[in-house]
Amino acid sequence: MAQRKSYLLRLPAELLDDLSGWAKDELRSLNAQIEYVLRDAIRKRSGRPPVDDEPNPADESDPDATTPSETPPPPSEP
Repeated sequence: MAQRKSYLLRLPAELLDDLSGWAKDELRSLNAQIEYVLRDAIRKRSGRPPVDDEPNPADESDPDATTPSETPPPPSEP
């Protein structure tokens, strides 16, 4: 596992509450949710995963589940 470093992050109370609720909805800890959001932003910005991107065990709970971006388009009609 890659070495982890601590970083103090100050957030407005409303943002922290929103992130906490989102994390609870997705069955993640607040820390894991913040890390997920940051990694997703890096993927979207650069088009590639971060160098030390490791699978999150919380994301692997249902291997058959798809995210909205992975959902195949509907079949075209002839």
